[in-house]
Amino acid sequence: MDQTEGKLLLIQSSRFFSLSPVIQEEIFHVFYDLNYGSIFYVTHDHHATEDIIQEAFLKTIYKSPDVENERQLIGWIKVTVRNLVLNYLRKIKNSRHNIDVDRVFIKTASSGTAESVESQIEAKLLEEQILQYLSEMKPEYRFIIELRWKFGLSYHEIAQELHITDEKVRQKLHRARDLLKNKLLSKGRKL
Repeated sequence: MDQTEGKLLLIQSSRFFSLSPVIQEEIFHVFYDLNYGSIFYVTHDHHATEDIIQEAFLKTIYKSPDVENERQLIGWIKVTVRNLVLNYLRKIKNSRHNIDVDRVFIKTASSGTAESVESQIEAKLLEEQILQYLSEMKPEYRFIIELRWKFGLSYHEIAQELHITDEKVRQKLHRARDLLKNKLLSKGRKL
C-alpha cells in the first residue's frame, strides 16, 4: 500500500474529474487491487467481482465523505464494498452454494468417502439456517463475523478496522459464535 499512499484521496468527485485520464486510470487500478481479492473470495465469480468493484468505485466517487486521511477513506470503501457484496449475495441466495459451512463455526468429522445426497442436503439446510440467524443478530456481531469469515480478516485487521483492541475482537467474536451456536442447538441441530 506504500506505493499507493495518498492516491485514493484523489477519488473524491471534486478532485477526481479534474485529473488526467491517465491518473484516473491509475487510481482505478489502485482501487481495483485493494478490493478484488476480498470480493472474489466471497463471490467466486470474476464478472460479479468486477461489477461490484465498478459500482463501489462510482459510489466512492459520488458519495464518499470528506475524510482527513486515506486510512479513513479505505475504511469507508471497505464498508461500501461489504454492503454491495451482501446485496449481491442476497440477489443470488437461492442459487448460491459457495458458503463453506465448516468455516462458519461448525466442526464436522470428515471421512474419506464422498458426501451422500442426504449430507449435502443437510449442509445446505444448515447453511440457510446460519444465514437466517446471522441476519437476525445485532449488527455489530454480524459485521464482525462477516469481516472474519467472509472477508478473511485477522483479529488484528478487524481491530484496526473497528478501532478497538484485538482482545475486544476476540470477545465479540466469541459472543457472536456462542449466540449462533445456541440458536442452532435450540432448534435441535447437532454441532
